[in-house]
Amino acid sequence: MEHVAEGTVESPLLDIPVGKFGMWVFLISEIMFFTGLIGSYIVLRLGSPSWPRPGEILNTPLLGVNTVVLLSSSLTMVLALSAAQQDRQRALKRYLLLTALLGLTFLGIKGCDYVHMWHHGFTISSNLFGSCYYLLTGFHALHVLSGVILLLYLFVSASRGMFSAAHYGRIEYSGLYWHFIDIVWVILFAILCLV
Repeated sequence: MEHVAEGTVESPLLDIPVGKFGMWVFLISEIMFFTGLIGSYIVLRLGSPSWPRPGEILNTPLLGVNTVVLLSSSLTMVLALSAAQQDRQRALKRYLLLTALLGLTFLGIKGCDYVHMWHHGFTISSNLFGSCYYLLTGFHALHVLSGVILLLYLFVSASRGMFSAAHYGRIEYSGLYWHFIDIVWVILFAILCLV
């Protein structure tokens, strides 16, 4: 393989930027990780004759609001990428920061939800559902936190003028990760709260 342009590898089978390829490989490993966790949850739930009703334990309306917050952050991430592609630097910084703030809002609401449940006796050691709930949502929250850190790094980079209409790959690849986090949350919300 020989390099033909910055970040692009030429190959008969692969003609995509190295960063994008790397992000897809990373996301495939993350898909396998969450598939294992979610699959284990489904097996445990289906195999348990006395699984508690999530609606009686979880604050489903609050978690629904949190879902809207995270889905809104996907929209602002798309707007950030569009601003970068159009070389609108001010809008790029604004949307990156807004996406990070929505991610932090999601984490704040999740933290309040955890505290509320702990005060009502629903902890990681309450029962099998508690263990599964905190494990699944806790790992997801760590991914959101990682995404927020990445967004803040991109914001600082954008403030230094590192992105343009010709150079926006990092924003695009980070957007793939952020959308993945959102999709995982929608799946978790559905299987933990609605089913």
